[in-house]
Amino acid sequence: MYRILVVDDEEKIRALIRKYAEFEGHKITEAENGMQAVELCRKDPGAFDIIIMDVMMPELDGFSAAAEIKKTCQAPVLMLSARGEEYDKIHGFELGADDYVVKPFSPKELMLRINAIMNRVRPSIAQPRQTESFGGLTVDLGARTVSVDGQRVELSPKEYDLLTYLMKNKEQLLTNVWGYDFYGDDRTLDTHIKLLRKRLGPYSGFIVTLRGVGYRFEAPDV
Repeated sequence: MYRILVVDDEEKIRALIRKYAEFEGHKITEAENGMQAVELCRKDPGAFDIIIMDVMMPELDGFSAAAEIKKTCQAPVLMLSARGEEYDKIHGFELGADDYVVKPFSPKELMLRINAIMNRVRPSIAQPRQTESFGGLTVDLGARTVSVDGQRVELSPKEYDLLTYLMKNKEQLLTNVWGYDFYGDDRTLDTHIKLLRKRLGPYSGFIVTLRGVGYRFEAPDV
């Protein structure tokens, strides 16, 4: 069971998500705008396992609300929006969003995405510490951290999963990184690759584009 905060100014959207989430055994709390969501998270930062946040809302938009919530709450955020432009997705991911779903959406797909996010962010039990280095790029698989030339860089859970998958695998990229059958277009993957390359700085070239195929990790000592 997950404790889910649903933030949307449309009552019908909140009711739809509640119906499917409660059917799967999850506990739902609703907020009709960003300000309410921020206040709920301030009162109890550990109250929610995951937050579903609409982008376009009165008083405080979803992007601003998510940025404020991230200051005190570690719960992953899944953004909802009627706008599917790449700029909006990039902005959401740069703020630390874990996924971005465009309206109208399938409630079943939404539940799958929630499960995929929670499977990634929940720490595994007794995971051995293991570090891999590629020149000045260091990945600590136990602590789930990445350093560039000795300086730690902040990656979102999705960016970290994408990087470590690229390090170890060459096939079935979308299905394994997203954790469910991929719905959407390749621009979602391209957006994450752009963000990941930006985080890696001088080592962005380790992620090589295979035109018409996908991406591969190429670095010394691989």
